Amino acid sequence: MSKPDLSIVEDIVAPRVVGAMRTTSRLLSELQVNHVVVGGLAVGANGYPRATKDVDFLVSDAAFLTKAGGIVLLAPGIPFQVDGVAIDYLVASSDEAHLAAALDGSFGAAIDAPRLIYMKLKANRLRDQLDVVELIKAGVDRDACRSYLQANARDLVELFDRYAQQAATEQTSE
Repeated sequence: MSKPDLSIVEDIVAPRVVGAMRTTSRLLSELQVNHVVVGGLAVGANGYPRATKDVDFLVSDAAFLTKAGGIVLLAPGIPFQVDGVAIDYLVASSDEAHLAAALDGSFGAAIDAPRLIYMKLKANRLRDQLDVVELIKAGVDRDACRSYLQANARDLVELFDRYAQQAATEQTSE
């Protein structure tokens, strides 16, 4: 799969979740907050559709207001829940310019596979591990993902290779 396609998730994910994604994306766009869909919806858009109960966005700093004392708040008009669906916002850290680059001019697309896999490997929870294996089995460009990691997160290459091997083992036994 070369380009993420959010329409893939429409028959898998609950309509309320898809609706929350669209509503939030529209609001973020109106507020000029650059954003991309990440998390479970992006996993689906990149070739492995699966159910999810929330919507995750990588957003620019425009989504937040910083108050004295280090308290960070959502900017006015940015929802944290839509129709009972939780909306989660992530930001790239100061050393993740490669991840923040996904936001350049983007208003609501799904993040590309190499960056998504980076995020999943970085979080490395069980669900994230499974997502990486399933994305590889679904046909993401392994070489592009590995090259992205080599350039931006060398410490995650070995983990990626391990999951790629796991995916290959599972494919041969299926």
